[in-house]
Amino acid sequence: MIESELPSYEWEANEKNRIDKFVKDQLGDEYSRSTIQLWIEDGHILVNGESVKANYKVNPGDQVTLTIPEAEAAEIISEDILLDVYYEDADVIVVNKPRGMVVHPAPGHASGTLVNALMFHCKDLSGINGELRPGIVHRIDKDTSGLIMAAKNDKAHASLAAQLKEHSVTRKYFALVHGNLSHDQGTIDAPIGRDPHDRKMYTVIEKNSKQAVTHFHVVERFGDYTLVELKLETGRTHQIRVHMKFIGHPLVGDPMYGRSKGVKMDGQALHAAVLGFIHPSSGEYIEFAAPIPDDMEMVLQSLRSR
Repeated sequence: MIESELPSYEWEANEKNRIDKFVKDQLGDEYSRSTIQLWIEDGHILVNGESVKANYKVNPGDQVTLTIPEAEAAEIISEDILLDVYYEDADVIVVNKPRGMVVHPAPGHASGTLVNALMFHCKDLSGINGELRPGIVHRIDKDTSGLIMAAKNDKAHASLAAQLKEHSVTRKYFALVHGNLSHDQGTIDAPIGRDPHDRKMYTVIEKNSKQAVTHFHVVERFGDYTLVELKLETGRTHQIRVHMKFIGHPLVGDPMYGRSKGVKMDGQALHAAVLGFIHPSSGEYIEFAAPIPDDMEMVLQSLRSR
């Protein structure tokens, strides 16, 4: 990483590739390809010190530099929404997000999001992710509850994003799934990409996919349902939901990948229970744990009392 006022990166290409895809591969899921193409267009990405077009192909040995631009003023309304804060200091905030809350504004969800709440609560969030996602380093789905961290300055954001890219962040989930798993523990190593038949969904697929690894451990069995603890090694969109469907045990209540019959829940029975990372300033490892929420616990209790 180059020392500068704005977050900057420098890489050397080792194979022929489109410049936008090359930069996307280096940065991982943190930034979209469309954002990277805008950076190329605006001259924030240079090859051998010169501006290029998004379809330019880098060659082995090319020096690629990226200086992430300052975020535009965020057009977000701060909202006084109660947050369940587990930790907060000058660098980072960890929140236990309720099921049903969207993480950041998007079409159809301009208000009531975690970002709206954070804008009111913090006043100081990193701007690396652009105007609609200040502070957001990673996401959990709207109907998934649990722990999520946000960065309060760009240095912290860069540190946390790097840890996510290196797969060094501890992320453990509890999920209630259909069926009785045949093994007490195991690993699902199956690439995930967009479903070619439905672009809103993801699936296990070889073409245009990324490696995805999920480790599972059975916590409790209920005959036709199983409570599992899952540890993410990678963090692909809908990863747990897709992987559990792939092995024939979709999540209870999952509106996209689940089953319509059986136990009902308003949203998938998935809770981000443990979150651990190296503090951006102190260098110390810190970890937090949030209990299974009441709605999911009620379903578990009903299964235990059958």
